[in-house]
Amino acid sequence: MATQQQVKTIEEFRAMPEEFQGAVRKIVISHAVNELYGAQVFDEPAIALAPDPYAKWLTCRVAMEEYGHHVRFKDLGTELGIELHDMSPATKKPLSIFEFPLKSWAEFCVIKLLADLAEILQVEDLIQCSFHPLRKLARMTMPEERFHAKFGKDFCAELCQTEQGQRDVQDAIDQYFPMLPAFFGRPKSRNNEIFRKWGIKQRKNEEMRADYLTQAHKVVEELGMRLPDLAPA
Repeated sequence: MATQQQVKTIEEFRAMPEEFQGAVRKIVISHAVNELYGAQVFDEPAIALAPDPYAKWLTCRVAMEEYGHHVRFKDLGTELGIELHDMSPATKKPLSIFEFPLKSWAEFCVIKLLADLAEILQVEDLIQCSFHPLRKLARMTMPEERFHAKFGKDFCAELCQTEQGQRDVQDAIDQYFPMLPAFFGRPKSRNNEIFRKWGIKQRKNEEMRADYLTQAHKVVEELGMRLPDLAPA
């Protein structure tokens, strides 16, 4: 059963059991690492791939905001006593979705369309977090994550105005989407049980994955595209 205790300050955090503190640190480290690495391998390189100054301007904004998310989580981690090297991709391996070899503007737009939809669900789950500094950070981050997903949808829709663009977007979806369900972690995860026990997160990994698949199908179908079949879990 989840505890309803609300932890409002860093001082209260330090008085909590180690299981709670360790769970919060894991989430902060994961976000700090993956926001940084994603900006490095996807968002910043995409500026050169953007087709015109307007697209480059908005892509610069996306990259700036993703680096900003890293800075926010890194700063919170520092307050929690996490060493800087522990919030580095050199120490903590980033998510496997960042192994995708970005080569084109269409691929980047699909990444924003689908990966940032997944990130929205993760951030959404922290908005009622029992640790209020993390809750506040999630609420600050959410509008920017929504902008990133809208960026992806708008530019995918623009690409889909031509037959070649439709082919490029569908090919990117077919390549990238199968990597995304793993973003939500394993079913019956021990870490997720601890997160929910302390009210740090609200939903099971498998619930979030199912919600994501429903939303991803909807947004892709709105573009006239389709999701590829997934291999059995």
